[in-house]
Amino acid sequence: MHPTARLAHLGLSLPTPNTPVGSYLPAKVVGDLVFTSGVVPFKEGQLLFTGRVPDQVTPEDAAECARQCALNILGNLATVVDLGEIEIIRINGYVASSPNFTGHPGVLNGASDLLAEVLGDRGRHTRVAVGVAALPLGAPVEIDCMARIVGPD
Repeated sequence: MHPTARLAHLGLSLPTPNTPVGSYLPAKVVGDLVFTSGVVPFKEGQLLFTGRVPDQVTPEDAAECARQCALNILGNLATVVDLGEIEIIRINGYVASSPNFTGHPGVLNGASDLLAEVLGDRGRHTRVAVGVAALPLGAPVEIDCMARIVGPD
């Protein structure tokens, strides 16, 4: 099943990529690799939540943010390549968190799970989950991605 059909089956659709707020591209193809810039959990032009985990944002809400980031990444990837022709290699996830929070991997599971749901085995990837003091616009999560063009499934 094509990833767009899987999205529809999940009741989701690809978001329209946000206009970059700086001097960068949302996604870029280099040979058979595709890189995305970091995305935050925008949905319909608004951040889902703001603040640090777990002080202002629960880990569960932060995982929802990570899921939205993954959906936004797919939207950005779709502007440069057919989603049915890629595999995700790696995501880097940043969680704005208090110094004592250690649940970053659980937060990032929101993104990892969605990518596997939409892309199947081609969505399984390596990743980094890092805690940081702050992220752009007060977002609790930011994620970037490296994918590879492998052709139709």
